[in-house]
This record gives sequence, C-alpha cells and structure tokens, in this order.
Amino acid sequence: MTTAPTATPLAWPELEALDTLQTDRINGPTNAQARLRLFGQTEADVRVTLYRDNHAWCPYCQKVWLWLEEKQIPYRIEKVTMFCYGTKEAWFKKKVPSGMLPALELDGQLITESDDILIALEQVFGPLTVSMRDPKAIPLRQLERLLFRAWCSWLCQPVRSARQEQFNREQFVAVVAKVEAALAATPGPYFLDEFSVVDLVFTPYVERMNASLFYYKGYSMRAENPGFAAWFDAMETRPTYRGTQSDFHTHVHDLPPQMGGCWENGEPQARANQQRVDQGPWLGLPDVGYEEPETPRMEALHRMLRHRNNIVRINPTEDAVIDEALRCALTYLMTGESCEPPQGSDSGLRYLRDRINVPRDMSIYAGKRLRAALEETAALAGDRQGPAIPVRNRYDQNPAEFVADRGTDDEKSLPFGLNWLKR
Repeated sequence: MTTAPTATPLAWPELEALDTLQTDRINGPTNAQARLRLFGQTEADVRVTLYRDNHAWCPYCQKVWLWLEEKQIPYRIEKVTMFCYGTKEAWFKKKVPSGMLPALELDGQLITESDDILIALEQVFGPLTVSMRDPKAIPLRQLERLLFRAWCSWLCQPVRSARQEQFNREQFVAVVAKVEAALAATPGPYFLDEFSVVDLVFTPYVERMNASLFYYKGYSMRAENPGFAAWFDAMETRPTYRGTQSDFHTHVHDLPPQMGGCWENGEPQARANQQRVDQGPWLGLPDVGYEEPETPRMEALHRMLRHRNNIVRINPTEDAVIDEALRCALTYLMTGESCEPPQGSDSGLRYLRDRINVPRDMSIYAGKRLRAALEETAALAGDRQGPAIPVRNRYDQNPAEFVADRGTDDEKSLPFGLNWLKR
C-alpha cells in the first residue's frame, strides 16, 4: 500500500552522509564487483585468472567462481561480455576464438569448459571434499545433466496442447524425484555426507530452475520438494553462495535470450507469480530463505551513490526529473518517509527497477529493498511502466557504453543497464 508523501527528498550530500558502508572487495566476503581476490594473501600468490561474464549471468562461470571462493584460491577476475547482451571483446576472442565462457588461466595455461577447469584446478590445489572424477561424484554429475535436460524440455520447448505440457511437467518431476532420493540418501542436506564439489555442480542450474519454473510454470521447487528446500537452506548458510546468488527477477529476464526462449503455460499460478516477480512485493519470494541482514538498505544506497551520475545519464527520463525522483526513492529507502516525485518520473523509476541485476549490482536483499523503494516512489507519480525488457536479446544491458566510465578501484563496468532513448 502506497503511503501519503510527507517528506522533502534528501539532497545528494545528505544521502552521502548516510552511507557508512565499509567493504573489502579483495579480502572480504564473496562479491560480484571484485577484480581481485586474495583471501589475506598477496598478489604475488596469484596463479589464477578467471574470465567470467560481466553480469554474473553465466551458470558455468558461477560454478568455477564458487569453487575458487570455497577453496580461497587467490585469483584475478576479467569480465567479458556475453553474446546475448553485447559484442564479445576482441581481446578475449583472440584468447578464446569461440568466445565461450568461462575460461581460466592457471600458471599461464589457458583452460576452457567448466568441468575441465575444475579438474585442472583440483590437480593443483586439491579437490573440494571429493574430486570431480570420484566414483561418488560421477553418477551425481550425470543426474544433474539429466535434470538439466528435463528442465529444458519443459521450459524451452513450445507445446501445442495441454497434454504435452503435462507430459513435460511429469518428466521433469520424475527426474526431480530421483534427485530428492539422492539427497535423502545422505545424513545431511548436501548431496554427499558433507558439502562438496557435487553441490557446486548442481547449484547454477538448480538456482535458475527455481526462478524460471516459478515464473513461467507456476512451480516452486522449494515448496514442492523438501530435499531441495533443505539443500537451498544449507547452501544459503555459506557466504560464498550468498555472494554469487541471484534473485528471481534477474534470472527470469536473463534466461530467455540465453536459452533460446522460455515458454509460459498461462496457468493462473504462473500469472500470479509473474505479477509478483515483476511488480512486487519482492520480500518473501522463494528465491531466498535466510534472514535478512542489517545492511541491505545501506548497500543499495552505497551502490546507487557510486554510480548515480551514470544512472541518471542512461535513464530514458529527463535528467532533472529522474535525479529528483531517485532522491525521493533513496530517501524512502533510508528513512521510510515517502516523498512525492516529479510528475513523469514513474516510468523512469520503473525502468531502473526492472534493470537492477543481482548479484552484479548488489546482493539479493539489497536488490529487493531497492526495487521496493523505486516502486513505492513510482506509484506516487503514476502507473506508467518503463520500456519493456527485451526477450530475444538483452542489449539494453550492453556494458560497452560504460567502458570509459570504469571505476578506479575494484570495478570495471557500470551496473543498472542502459538504453538508447536518450543521448
């Protein structure tokens, strides 16, 4: 429910005074903004460079990223554009002609394909509990691929009848039952007796299944499957996973161009879920289960302040209008006091709401809090939505325009999207 506006928006210097967040991208918790990770060691100890996608959308990159974080192997990060949201950098295509991600350099040797990368890392740094080639791991890795194929069959293939839709659903649920049985066979929540590389193998696509099936099919993996629910809960106790974890809104809109399309079934539950994922409320969605920390609002403010000039510049709304509207939204975010934004700012606020990317821009709860503040403020100005999110590509997220705006410390590209409606 939108509250009556009662406050004057804080000025930028006043908002900056509220930003007391201290972050250590290099040695602190897992985060998507770091360019270098040392875990308390020195740059001389770095033997690894990870090439991953700029927006943290690539599931195979997430798998390698998690492994390095869990093992606390010092590494550098080079971020590369995915084909679905821009043009691959020429320097990367010279290194990897196919342009495919992830890639990794270990002691100067280039390795591609995520499984091959993990096997090579194991040979140098030791396995994560068990090896990828361990007899206990291999059948579970095969099960993950079976689950992946069943998901693709249900989500990514158009159907001509309700009968075919039901068949695809049943095929997926049957494979999920096998995964549930594998989880039930261990004493804890993980796929083996303790957390291992097998959990990292499952993580990227299961996270994306959880989002996409909720949105396009009305199916909740956490609600329907107690084994997966316990597994998600266990994964979310790990700071490494929290640092790479995305939200439903990001995934359901980044997957269609990556997967060649995602097909909704039109059922009432799916439509209700779509409404909530797109327009809120975002708190309480089954994309995260752990208790909200104390810092999300501060984190969202910190990230907005860091990039505020460019956020204003790329918004389709007039600069002066969106500038004031953003101050209204951030005032509400930090104080809970509603400020009436300028007329005509509703679509610009919702443009930004729809282009927050988790974890690229901020962590999951920070993203939820910022989306909510933007929507609460936009509702005071009107009901106009921003430009539609594309489905064939995500060129609205092309980072190329921001090469000249690279940060001077640990960041290289601007978050929060772009458009071609204003120059």
